[in-house]
Amino acid sequence: MPSTSAIPPSAAPASAPSAVYCASPGLGLLSFSGPDAEAFLQGQLSNDLKALAPGAVQLSSYNSPKGRMLATLVLWREGADGFRALVAADIAEATAKRLAMFVLRSRLTVADLSPSHAVVGIAGAGARDAARAAVGSVPEAGHVDVRAEATTIALPDGRIVVAIASADVLAVRTRLADVATEVGTAAWQWFGVRAGVPMIGAATRDLFVPQTANWDVLDGVSFHKGCYTGQEIIARTQYLGRLKERMHLFHSDAPPPSPGAKVFGAVFGDQACGAVVEAAPSPDGGSDLLAVVQLSALDGPLHVGTPDGPVLAPLALPYALPIATNPNRPKV
Repeated sequence: MPSTSAIPPSAAPASAPSAVYCASPGLGLLSFSGPDAEAFLQGQLSNDLKALAPGAVQLSSYNSPKGRMLATLVLWREGADGFRALVAADIAEATAKRLAMFVLRSRLTVADLSPSHAVVGIAGAGARDAARAAVGSVPEAGHVDVRAEATTIALPDGRIVVAIASADVLAVRTRLADVATEVGTAAWQWFGVRAGVPMIGAATRDLFVPQTANWDVLDGVSFHKGCYTGQEIIARTQYLGRLKERMHLFHSDAPPPSPGAKVFGAVFGDQACGAVVEAAPSPDGGSDLLAVVQLSALDGPLHVGTPDGPVLAPLALPYALPIATNPNRPKV
């Protein structure tokens, strides 16, 4: 299984700016603080918190008892007894409230910091230089630089996120405006789509087992830690080899479909064979999207929305999937 630190940054068209920044990248910020924070999260999230080194970031997921993803998280340590995490903004409050329900006697506080903090996204070939101009220091990919004035998170796929108190964000945005081009939320999301890193939000929560969204390939799941919510189903899927669908990258000449939109294939007729995880407008026209699709449908034409909807053309993910991509294909 490849480390996410080896995933190359998303490729942008030659005509794209060297660096872009997004003032509203659709990310929320959660805080977990207290002496029992690690033990609590270890029993709730898919990855191994004990393996998370100071200064490193970790992909993880929060799952239902049935093993389906309720949220994807980018997690890091904040001080001696604390953690913070990036999640989709539209589920930040709900995720914090749901996790807080299970704190019981554990000594920790779960909080949604989104109302008091701003999150700025930076992407493109010149993202590191732009971020350095804005905040002064940028960690290596897969690491975080926690400072009093700002926290800089270098995502494994090359994007950079700056989390800062809302009152102080204007100065960061002003410095970014001198060295990068401002883009909207959809443009920021395109970089995540092309990197093959899904973000579970309100429209897709409780739809996918982590492995079907490639979370195992992205090192977002530990199969060696103890029990956590949804672990039985996730482990059974892994060890019994019953994975029948995987997330793939596609291009469509049509506008972006909504997250959760159904995917149809010739093999399945009028029955959906998958669903869109995330989609964004492509700089070259049309849209690029991540969709979880039945492996047995991959050899035929795929359509999104309806059985005769826009055609999905496969694109290569920037990382390798397990060899058994289609159970109906002959083994070689």
